[in-house]
Amino acid sequence: MNILYLGETNPRSTSAHRANALRRLGHEVSAWNPGALVPGQKQIPFFASFNVRTGFRLVASLVAARLRARLQGASWDLAWVDCGAELPPSFYRWLKERGAPIINYITDNPFQNRDYRKWDQYRKSLSQHDLTVVPRLENVEQARQAGAKDVLRVSFSYDPIAHAPTPGGVPTKTQDVLFVGSWMRERGPFATEVLRRGLSLGIIGDGWPRSPEWPALKSHWLGGSVYGRSYVEAIESTRIAIGLLSKGNRDLHTTRSVEVPFIGSAVFCAERTSEHMEMYREGHEAAFWDSPEECANVCASLLKDSSACAQMAVRARQRVIALKLSNDEVMASILDHLEKSR
Repeated sequence: MNILYLGETNPRSTSAHRANALRRLGHEVSAWNPGALVPGQKQIPFFASFNVRTGFRLVASLVAARLRARLQGASWDLAWVDCGAELPPSFYRWLKERGAPIINYITDNPFQNRDYRKWDQYRKSLSQHDLTVVPRLENVEQARQAGAKDVLRVSFSYDPIAHAPTPGGVPTKTQDVLFVGSWMRERGPFATEVLRRGLSLGIIGDGWPRSPEWPALKSHWLGGSVYGRSYVEAIESTRIAIGLLSKGNRDLHTTRSVEVPFIGSAVFCAERTSEHMEMYREGHEAAFWDSPEECANVCASLLKDSSACAQMAVRARQRVIALKLSNDEVMASILDHLEKSR
């Protein structure tokens, strides 16, 4: 199948990972990044914030016109839009005139107010999708109420190539406990509390220097965000990898929930949620907690037995593979759903 793929194309992005998964499934994929057509988006940081706060209202039509110009004369069997915050309803109508079905797959939660008006164009365009794909159960009914015709809920997925373990593994662990992820308002108090309770916590991710708790966290911050093999190696460097959720997105599991287990070298120690409990057996394949105090206690107990940690990580990897949560399998299930629904 010839697929027009519209989404972030940076090789380190999960969007690019999904495009590559479609290629591995045997499809021809032509990928374009609508975000790169937003004027001044990367050159002037203020514009990026302004566009999010105004829902791309002033630039959406221009982005659509630029993208249509680049696609003139091209043809495709399927249009796959990854998120598409910058794309107005008029662009989807233009796509539909070409006769191919449209899938929109979104990893964010477009029905919350964390991101100001970023998802205005997305919500206005829901009725134009032939299939809307979301990873949060609550978003299924929300999308339907907003006009979506057909909504499929899938799990977050890992990439079998980008997140593959390093051949031969890492010979030594340099961290006891590590969190890899950007700073969010609720994460600073969590980190300071587990540190106060004696946990040796390392932090990798952007934004942490602007945390109100920075004076207490500075010596534990190991640097900004890492991607690709550097991300995999960071997870491999620790005995325990902490899984924090985005409260603003109302997450019950995230990409970390599948990536860390697939990498297979660190215990996945995450917030106890209904979805995490469905995915992994507590104390056997993963460790869970309800508070920073419980997290510190659980980690302290795990660190007493490095062999048990290693065995739990192996079992988690076996489990996530059995759940069929690779990009290839999830993308294939989306295409299969579309085919059966037409």
